[in-house]
Amino acid sequence: MTGLFKRMVDEKVNLTKRDIEIPADKGIIRGTLTIPEKARGIIIFAHGSGSSRFSPRNQYVAKGLQQRGFATLLLDLLTDKEEEQDVWTREHRFDIPLLTGRLIAATKWCRKDKSTSVLPIGYFGASTGAAAALAAAAELGDSIKAVVSRGGRPDLAIDKLAKVVTPTLLIVGGNDFAVIEMNRRAAEYLNVKKELFIVPGATHLFEEPGTLEKAANAAGDWFAAHL
Repeated sequence: MTGLFKRMVDEKVNLTKRDIEIPADKGIIRGTLTIPEKARGIIIFAHGSGSSRFSPRNQYVAKGLQQRGFATLLLDLLTDKEEEQDVWTREHRFDIPLLTGRLIAATKWCRKDKSTSVLPIGYFGASTGAAAALAAAAELGDSIKAVVSRGGRPDLAIDKLAKVVTPTLLIVGGNDFAVIEMNRRAAEYLNVKKELFIVPGATHLFEEPGTLEKAANAAGDWFAAHL
């Protein structure tokens, strides 16, 4: 970790952190809510297939956003039972309508909770979570102020993209060739302010030195501009 992002993460910010539970249609989904003092907005994370709210990559991005004054909600979109099933069957991780419904439920929870009710909302989606983020934004309209996709599969929500009115940033690794093409195709369906940001040298998981930092900085700039 180098440069500006390291300096931001190293700065001390007073944070309030708690685990939450949100009623879902088939049980409970869980999340970790972190709120800095004088938060300027809240970013709800929708993780990708086979991941969880404990993903070190999403936690890294979330920490950087917190340093910039954003509350974050790292969220599991599946119930515990569904997670157990999905390990073996993978039947839920590509169920975009299911994931979208859960993300909308979390958004409504944020609007009702006294600690987050007045904060403008953005979405950060990774992999299949990006499709859920865009589909939810399409349904909720301009109440969602910004969407960022990292290594996302927006093509899985292709039928919803024309309805999105939220400024959208698509971040893709420069060596993730198949996903670049998927994002380029999806961007053609977005009739909003949009940008395709390609991180040179990065593969799908942004594991190469410095690449996740670049993605995190781009996400932070996008949310700062639109929230």
